[in-house]
Amino acid sequence: MEYTPRLRKKYLEEIVPALRKEFNYKSVMQVPKLVKISLNQGLGEATVDKKLIDTGIEEMSMIAGQKAVATKSKKDISNFKVRRGMPIGVRVTLRGYKMYEFLDRLIAVSIPRVRDFRGINDKGFDGKGNYTMGVPEQIIFPEINIDKVNKINGMDITFVTTAQTDQEAMALLKHFGMPFKNQKK
Repeated sequence: MEYTPRLRKKYLEEIVPALRKEFNYKSVMQVPKLVKISLNQGLGEATVDKKLIDTGIEEMSMIAGQKAVATKSKKDISNFKVRRGMPIGVRVTLRGYKMYEFLDRLIAVSIPRVRDFRGINDKGFDGKGNYTMGVPEQIIFPEINIDKVNKINGMDITFVTTAQTDQEAMALLKHFGMPFKNQKK
């Protein structure tokens, strides 16, 4: 028996028919889908302390379930003491089953652990159906041992979809269970 992530099964059985009905799609292929999730963490202090990059890679790899890579600077910036090719951040891109597993953990476990949580801001859409949200602390993820964290860092999470508009992308993410703030108009 082959394993299928819970949210992938939910997408195929519940979300596709719901979105087809909501947006009057003629074909199943028109229904927007999640392509990838990108996690990005900028570590500006890494110019001073080189161990921050190794720690960031280790933490991001635990969170994502896949090996993270260091991002390097593209040019010299003397005011920030940055040289070209110097590691200044960590990133990882998730696709397929790992993407659905991460999304499931994010929605069910990590987001409810955010302090004073009142919903995700709906202002992170880019106009082309992609959504980016910021996470203030990496310790909301249960994979991170709080006792071993020497510096709390935030990260950006980008959801790349095939949606043509922000409304379609927001409907897709809402059906997955993303807790957006209630809009009051």
